[in-house]
Amino acid sequence: MKIELITVGPYEVNCAVVWGEAKKALIIDPGYDAADIEAVLQANGLTVAAYLLTHGHVDHISALGELHATRPAPVYLHADDEKWAFGDENQLEPYYPIPKKPDTEFIDPTKEPPCYGFQGLEIIETPGHTPGCVCYWFKEEGVCFTGDTLFKGSCGRTDLPGGDARTLTASLKKLAKTLPPKTRIVAGHGEESTMAHELATNFFLQKFNR
Repeated sequence: MKIELITVGPYEVNCAVVWGEAKKALIIDPGYDAADIEAVLQANGLTVAAYLLTHGHVDHISALGELHATRPAPVYLHADDEKWAFGDENQLEPYYPIPKKPDTEFIDPTKEPPCYGFQGLEIIETPGHTPGCVCYWFKEEGVCFTGDTLFKGSCGRTDLPGGDARTLTASLKKLAKTLPPKTRIVAGHGEESTMAHELATNFFLQKFNR
């Protein structure tokens, strides 16, 4: 499994391009800078197998429409976030206008999980930051893409529309009890970590480290 992280957009989102021997890439959270993402695809001779969205916030999906227009592929987004992700309420002017909606039917990853050659790819529902947050856990490879649910040393904010602190706490507990300590954590922003490090040092997880 190969992973190339691209820091995209004004809010510095970690967009991940993931692929295996088949050269078919999964693009996780194409938040901005479509040209930079396209450059990684071309440099590695990759086609796009699917777009995996951890949640619907504009800073994580703003390059999706442009990329999908030239590289169409299935798009996975939880139904609870699809409801609002491409509407007027999901913009952060002057940095992010309303994201362009790709011409496709979305697939709810909790109803029809993606696979694309990666054995053991599991979807963990982690609402709280948004109602439809999910984490993509590549179980065999020991990597989990946590979006804005879990960060190194912190967790997602809950003061935006649809956020809920109690729900997020339950989701963090789920991650703490589900992911092995050695799991590599790739968050939606900031540095990578491991589950062991977060259980030991992250205030929001320490109470579950028992």
